[in-house]
Amino acid sequence: MIEIKNLNVAYGPRLVLKNISLDVKTGETLALLGPNGSGKSTLIRALSGVAPTASGRLCLAGRDLAGLDAAKRARLMAVVPQTVSLPPAFTVWEMVLLGRTPYLNFLGQISAKDEEIARGALAKVDALSFAERRVGELSGGEQQRVLLARALAQATPVLLLDEPTTHLDLQHQIGLLELVRNLAREENLTVVIALHDLNLAARYADRVALIVDGEIKALGTPKEVLQPEMISAIYHWPVQVLPHPFLDTLLILPDAK
Repeated sequence: MIEIKNLNVAYGPRLVLKNISLDVKTGETLALLGPNGSGKSTLIRALSGVAPTASGRLCLAGRDLAGLDAAKRARLMAVVPQTVSLPPAFTVWEMVLLGRTPYLNFLGQISAKDEEIARGALAKVDALSFAERRVGELSGGEQQRVLLARALAQATPVLLLDEPTTHLDLQHQIGLLELVRNLAREENLTVVIALHDLNLAARYADRVALIVDGEIKALGTPKEVLQPEMISAIYHWPVQVLPHPFLDTLLILPDAK
C-alpha cells in the first residue's frame, strides 16, 4: 500500500531523513522507533504531505503522492498528529465531523451517513459519553482520543499516527493500540505509527523500523530488530530483552550500568 524509495527530507541545509526506503503492506502495522530527534515524526509528516521532500518517491497504492492534491490525499490517509491546538469552543461532535470534510458536497452538507460514521468513530475510542462537551474542557488524553476519532471518521485505507499514546493513561494506551491493530487486521488498514515505548511496539506492531539520525538502521519483525545489543547501542543504556511471561511478545527492561 505504501512504497517509499530513496526519500530525503531537508529542513533548510540540514538533511533530516536520508535515503529512506521501505514498503508497508495492506493490513500491516509498522512502528517507527528511535531516539528523540531521529526523524520519526518527520517521516510521518512527509507521508502526509506536510513536510516537502528533497528527493525520492512516495507512492500509495501505486500512485505518486506528489501528484495528488490535498483533498485526494485526505480520502486516502488520515493523520493523528503528535501535538495540535484544538479550537476550544468546538464540541467533540463538531471536531469529529470534520473528519468527513473530504466527502462533503460543494454545499458542505452533513448527511445521515456522515453522522453515523462519526458516531461509530467516537464509540470506537470510548468518547461518545462526552461528545457534547467543549474541546477546551477536555484533558490531554481525552483530546488525543478525539483526534483519533476524527481520523477514523475519514474512513481512509491508511492511518498515520505520531506518538498517539502521549497523555493517555495505561487503560487508554492499551485500548488505543488494540483498536488500531484490530482495525488493521479486520478492515485491512495500513498503519504507520511512531512510538517511543519499545514494549508497546513489540506487542502491537507487525514490523518495526528503527530510525537513528534520519536513517533506517534496522527493519523487520520486533523479534528480529529489538535485540539487546542494538537497543543498548542506540539508546546508550544497557537493556535486557526477555520473552514475556504471559504473552507471545518481548519484554524490554533497562539494566543497571
